[in-house]
Amino acid sequence: MLPNREGQRVPNVTFRTRKDNQWVDITTNDLFAGKTVVVFSLPGAFTPTCSSTHVPGYNDLAPAFKTNGVDDIVCISVNDTFVMNEWAKDQHADNITMIPDGNGEFTDGMGLLVDKQDLGFGKRSWRYSMLVKDGVIEKMFIEPEEPGDPFKVSDAETMLKYINPQAIKPSCISLFTKVGCPFCARAKEMLSERGLKYEEIVLGDKVTTRSLRAVAGAATVPQVFIDGKHIGGSEALEDFLRTA
Repeated sequence: MLPNREGQRVPNVTFRTRKDNQWVDITTNDLFAGKTVVVFSLPGAFTPTCSSTHVPGYNDLAPAFKTNGVDDIVCISVNDTFVMNEWAKDQHADNITMIPDGNGEFTDGMGLLVDKQDLGFGKRSWRYSMLVKDGVIEKMFIEPEEPGDPFKVSDAETMLKYINPQAIKPSCISLFTKVGCPFCARAKEMLSERGLKYEEIVLGDKVTTRSLRAVAGAATVPQVFIDGKHIGGSEALEDFLRTA
């Protein structure tokens, strides 16, 4: 049975990381002392569930975690620092501190280093998340011991709900734009003025006006979507923000 270490201190480990082409040692004291930190650990960088759901979930909900007293979000994986740095870039994970547990010392100290030789991975971390306050583990969500790679309880929404069941999640905003479009620039400016993060989808080779018509029923830009709702162009966005 996988151990639950609630009430215990995190393992004392020094992580070897790279920053600005220099080796930088980061200790568990650096990460956790005097802070409230959410940690999630996973089997490996660039793997499907980790890239499509686990990391994006925490990255997107980072503002809500911060509002609810979390100082940092840390992702730990049994990978080297070069892999973790490239993965952070690929994921645009600006709100997450990526920590390489290259030798598996931290994961082993947590009792969650498992054998994944059948996948050619060697020793890796079992998937879990935890809330750590000043180096002491308050809560752990450990995935059930099932075949494969279960992902049922260590997600960002489960952790946020534990911290505050009434937490308000940030809006999910996407807008279709075109290079040189002044109305698009105005829409982005309005969102930025209100501190609203957004995903910009620029029409080009891969996303065409045909794609835009298929999802928005219009071919003009910008076309704004908020939490799955089609808002419309820049004037419609202005009206929406005025009454929101």
